[in-house]
Amino acid sequence: MANQAEPMALGGFAEDAEADARFLAHKRYLAWRRRLLPLGAVILFLLIWWQAVVQFEIKPFIAPSPVAVATVLVERFGILMTNLLPTAIEAVCGFLLGNIAAISLATVFVYRKTAEEALFPLAVMVNTIPVVAKAPILVLLLGNGMEPKIAIAAIICFFPTLVNMTRGLRDVRPEQLELMRILSATPREVFFRIRVPNALPYLFSALKIAASTAVIGAIVGEWIGSNVGIGALIIQATYNFDSPLLYATIVVGSTFSALFFGVISLAERRMLRWHSAHKD
Repeated sequence: MANQAEPMALGGFAEDAEADARFLAHKRYLAWRRRLLPLGAVILFLLIWWQAVVQFEIKPFIAPSPVAVATVLVERFGILMTNLLPTAIEAVCGFLLGNIAAISLATVFVYRKTAEEALFPLAVMVNTIPVVAKAPILVLLLGNGMEPKIAIAAIICFFPTLVNMTRGLRDVRPEQLELMRILSATPREVFFRIRVPNALPYLFSALKIAASTAVIGAIVGEWIGSNVGIGALIIQATYNFDSPLLYATIVVGSTFSALFFGVISLAERRMLRWHSAHKD
């Protein structure tokens, strides 16, 4: 009997090892799929774009070919990076300023209902004003330096983070709060042990949106009263009918925005491993 049980046990281990191998192979397949599908979509888009320009003989000042845009990216890389630097500084500073203000105000809203009733409608009204209408006002108030561009980026980031952070801090299960009360936890302990961990998924959802919108805000701010930056370079290329430079500038701005988004996503995965494991 013992001799018969031993092969059965070995067979069970072999089946488990085979199942684990299949699971790991499937995970590798999904990982490569997530990488290759976007790359394939980009390559397909570039091929369609290039063929459309060639087949329909579109004039270069209307829509350049991807080859022309790539040539400008290489030949004028220094100019593009020089103009990207101030835009990146404005976007990052606006991102930090707007989100810190939103997180602070959301904390006040959670503990002071009166403050929310008084200030939240004002935040909604400010958010409804178009960016192109805010920009001239801020330029008149703050001058032609980086300050108005940072302010625009901060204002754009502020509202989504305020809404998400307020909801995350408040959307706590009553059982958790009751348990903390039974354990005689202080308000500080309740905030950092219950409310903040619960709000982090909401916060990172808002931060990923803000990472993109901050760049948009900085670029829009540069359209008014600025001689440097991605936004200013876009205006110059448009007025000069320099279509390859215009497209190259847009590619640089979009790439920076995507990298900014990727940094926030990486931080989310590192800080919320438990959340990712729960979703998987």
